[in-house]
Amino acid sequence: MAIQYFIEKKQWSINWMCRQLEISRAAYYKWLHRSVPEREAENLKLAELIKEYDERFCRILGYRRMTSWINHFNHTNYSKNRIHRIMKKLGIHSVIRKKKKTYHSSKPEATAENKLKRDFNAGKPNEKWATDVTEFKIPETGKKLYLSAIFDLYDRYPVAYVISRRNDNKLVFDTYDKAVEQNPEARPLFHSDRGYQYTSKVFQTKLQEQGMAQSMSRVGHCIDNGPTEGLWGIIKSDMYCMYKITDEGSLYSAIHGYMKFYANERPQDRFHCKTPSEVRQEALASEAAIQYPISENKRLEAYKAKWCA
Repeated sequence: MAIQYFIEKKQWSINWMCRQLEISRAAYYKWLHRSVPEREAENLKLAELIKEYDERFCRILGYRRMTSWINHFNHTNYSKNRIHRIMKKLGIHSVIRKKKKTYHSSKPEATAENKLKRDFNAGKPNEKWATDVTEFKIPETGKKLYLSAIFDLYDRYPVAYVISRRNDNKLVFDTYDKAVEQNPEARPLFHSDRGYQYTSKVFQTKLQEQGMAQSMSRVGHCIDNGPTEGLWGIIKSDMYCMYKITDEGSLYSAIHGYMKFYANERPQDRFHCKTPSEVRQEALASEAAIQYPISENKRLEAYKAKWCA
């Protein structure tokens, strides 16, 4: 096939190519004049059809849709396995489907009950902590930074946060250690999703040693960790407008700067236009903390009643 191709396309010498490939001219001509089996001939035509469809439809067809479209437009009945086999030989595949990441489900003994039960009100500081990890993308690059933070549900104050290039155990453990170092007497209910860092035995041991009860969101119920998810949205929508981010260094500075701004300079209506830091300091300095109940949102309640049971 190689000799035939270069004769037709490049007009190379048959004698020279046969010598380089260490085959005889007779073998080449025997192959050239052989009778092609019917199935092989059909596969060659099918291969040309696959290449045509792959180019015409901008490489969006995987083997399943390639089979369906070829059969539909040509009134044929080729099998998916046959199309798939030829596509693999040709190196043709869909470009619009990323390979799925392999996720390992947490073992039942590694997860905790949802003890928070969407009761996001807290009566005083260090009564309920919520945590999560989110990613920030550097514009026009493939790089990311990860932010792990622990928020107090009483005042929405970021008890601790750590920025890293990697979303790994160390990121979460460092955030937790920092929070405990700054609040050594705290024994809050600790709520998170079911990320692998939070279900690890090492992390659960840390909580037990500190005397904290663990709570986890249920699978498929992101609203179980609603306050933290909402805070990520606020941070991202504000931060990218407030700071000019061009590279990793400027993104790191922006995240660090915004977290300080959020805690110390961003007043919130729920707290009567006080910042999370002001609310926290007032509560820690008084015997009875001021209560800031979450206002009832009828639209949200109706949504939860319908979709989030």
